[in-house]
Amino acid sequence: MGRFVIRRILQMVPVFIGTTLIVYFLVTQMGGDPIQNLYGEKPVPDNIRATLTAQYHLDEPFFVRYWYYFSGLLQGDFGESIAQGRPISELLVEAWPETLKVAGVAFVFELVIGVVAGVLAGMRRGSFIDNLVLVSTLTVIAIPIFVLGNVGQTFLGQEWGLFPVAGTDDGFISYMLPGMVLGSVSLAYIARLARASVAENLRADYIRTAKAKGLPKSRVIGIHVLRNSLIPVVTYLGADLGTLMGGAIVTEGIFNIPGVGFQLFSSLNVEDGPAVVGFVSLLVLVYLITALVVDMLYAVLDPRIRYE
Repeated sequence: MGRFVIRRILQMVPVFIGTTLIVYFLVTQMGGDPIQNLYGEKPVPDNIRATLTAQYHLDEPFFVRYWYYFSGLLQGDFGESIAQGRPISELLVEAWPETLKVAGVAFVFELVIGVVAGVLAGMRRGSFIDNLVLVSTLTVIAIPIFVLGNVGQTFLGQEWGLFPVAGTDDGFISYMLPGMVLGSVSLAYIARLARASVAENLRADYIRTAKAKGLPKSRVIGIHVLRNSLIPVVTYLGADLGTLMGGAIVTEGIFNIPGVGFQLFSSLNVEDGPAVVGFVSLLVLVYLITALVVDMLYAVLDPRIRYE
């Protein structure tokens, strides 16, 4: 296991370099003038433009600018936001807890409800519960996330008063509705994935053998079926954790949550390249680390899997 982890970490290095290089290149191709955006319609004084251009290396060749950025990243420096004039690490410290709360609610919501619904549907194929899960999950998948957000605000927030409509003034309950909206589509995929996996494993030979040996039904389902059925679900959840962080861009905008997605969207609007690259670099790290954790969980769920 130790050699596997070291090998995976070494593989993550070129992936991280390549990903940040591509993102940095795409951001530099956005066009526009981030310095002019600071002044709106007003002309930018020449001395201010010269100072900011030198400070952010805007007149340097692409690879030189990338090297300045990456060498700073190696020292934990994500750079400085042009629009806000603050270190991006400070913005991340402020925004990250907000995104973690929304993504945490979404993750628990999709994990608990999605797995339970999928397992029940898989064990009772063709029943009312199975059809209900299939129809409801297909409906959720077909609706765009911003529509789900507006519907949630209208009915669960304004009409029924169950949750705050927007903002974070009401504490943890403020993150409940954004989290459920963010996790709703993933919940639908997890339920359908768990349903198919449970149904397939129930027909497997090793399950017939376990039943023939007289094992209690609870042990057959709880140990043999669920353990193998959860492997594809865990794979999806690992990849989805990173997606939740990125997907929070829309949800945080709808519910006015000042998280990473909200900051990233604001930075894109003002063409603040350093801030966009800094936020995306953090999301790339989240993807890589969660992928590593998921691979390590495989051996826990299925001892037949060996890494050496």
